[in-house]
Amino acid sequence: MKTLILGIGNPILQDDGVGLHVVQHMQHMVHDSSVVLDTAYTGGLNLLDHMRGYDRAILIDAVRHEAGRPGDVHRFSLSDTKVTHAGNPHDVSLPEALLLARRIGEEHLPKEIIIVGIVVNPSFEFGEQLSDEVEAAIPRAVQMVLSELKNTQRNYT
Repeated sequence: MKTLILGIGNPILQDDGVGLHVVQHMQHMVHDSSVVLDTAYTGGLNLLDHMRGYDRAILIDAVRHEAGRPGDVHRFSLSDTKVTHAGNPHDVSLPEALLLARRIGEEHLPKEIIIVGIVVNPSFEFGEQLSDEVEAAIPRAVQMVLSELKNTQRNYT
């Protein structure tokens, strides 16, 4: 099974870049040629280009969760998410992008999409540092991703 592990975020908006940090921490942990680690500074329709050709995608991103505290790590399927808007006013959300792609006959997108979300406090302050709570969540997020790989992949630590 060809799997994409994709860290999503903005590296200069503090906690929003946590997905990028998780993938960076995983660089030397996955030794399976059927698993690709990548990062994306975008969302919506642009994510489809990253995911094309994979059987499964594990997306790692910052999330807001009403009942969560910063640093909580959650696993979601795409159908579990309540996306209310796209990150860009000129784009659509990922669920909308996938629906559109499938309606026009796109066949090369993952059948399974898993989201590992790290709860953050939304901030629009510039900075490359993560908050202490979110930085402390990185090992838990890494372990969650590795657990997702356990059943179908090999050669990871």
